[in-house]
Amino acid sequence: MALFTIESEFRYEIVRKIFEGGMGMVYEAEQHGTRDFVKRVAIKVVRQNYTDQKQFIDNFVGEAKLVADLIHTNIVQTYHLGEVRGMFFIAMELIRGVNLEQFAQQLSDKRRVLPRELAVFITSRIARGLAYAHAKTDKDGRPLGIVHRDVSFKNIMIAFEGDVKLTDFGIAKAKGFLQDNEGEVVAGKADYMSPEQADFQITDRRSDLFSTGVVLAHLLLGYNIFKGATPDESRDRIMTYVIPDFRQLDKRVDDRLNEILQRSLARNLDQRYSTADELLYDLEHYIYHQGYGPTNETIGRFIRELFGQGTPQLIDNVKAGGQALENTVRIDAKS
Repeated sequence: MALFTIESEFRYEIVRKIFEGGMGMVYEAEQHGTRDFVKRVAIKVVRQNYTDQKQFIDNFVGEAKLVADLIHTNIVQTYHLGEVRGMFFIAMELIRGVNLEQFAQQLSDKRRVLPRELAVFITSRIARGLAYAHAKTDKDGRPLGIVHRDVSFKNIMIAFEGDVKLTDFGIAKAKGFLQDNEGEVVAGKADYMSPEQADFQITDRRSDLFSTGVVLAHLLLGYNIFKGATPDESRDRIMTYVIPDFRQLDKRVDDRLNEILQRSLARNLDQRYSTADELLYDLEHYIYHQGYGPTNETIGRFIRELFGQGTPQLIDNVKAGGQALENTVRIDAKS
């Protein structure tokens, strides 16, 4: 029983559109509270034509409830789940930065190569976030069995301050939170899937570790070895492509780093890393065993220099009339 209840009113004012996908949009917004309190947040909104699809809405609500208690520096924080005029939204931590897809494109445009140590550092922060999520329990101490299932360049962000954040648990699975048809349908981005995902099998936390290995290889090489011309071709490559000796693809990859990649990308589950903690240890030992290594500040300086100190808005502002929540949304804090 709660000791007492606080009732208050606040509102969100949409500032600009950050991202638009097939099922929803993400906006930057200002959360206004009492006495001129203002906080910048991100608002994830369900498209109107999905609001009458019960399983979709149940999973959207389930995602919000799942990540509400995932409080970790390498996971984007969720603040609030709300509903206004039948439209659902999630208020989340606003990250001033880019996702890895935008980051990689800028590296390519500027003809820059990501230093090996920074590639490993970024991946180690992903492993840290996954280790926390995989170990999460409910209020009674029972494991939630969280599997993200969509660890990919689009779902990993780097803030201009250097923080690396895993986001979008929209297709994650966890006991009691989201409905799932795993084994009948395949979810995730084809060129980052684990072999068991691509083959319609039931996944566990080791699936996320394979995807993390794909991310590391992509960061090092500058391309994804599993990406095909179509999603089906990518899935086939995930399941059948011979995992290369990465030392032959990039001279910066030494024996130890090649071992980490091989173990991350092992199709045999018994040979793959069994926990994110094990992967994290090997990644951090690799970059820190000789002493000082990269930090958030290191990657922050790199990304600010890459994009320029006066970084322009990466996404166009929201056009008039295109704001799903109108100019101002007022909701009760108990929504």
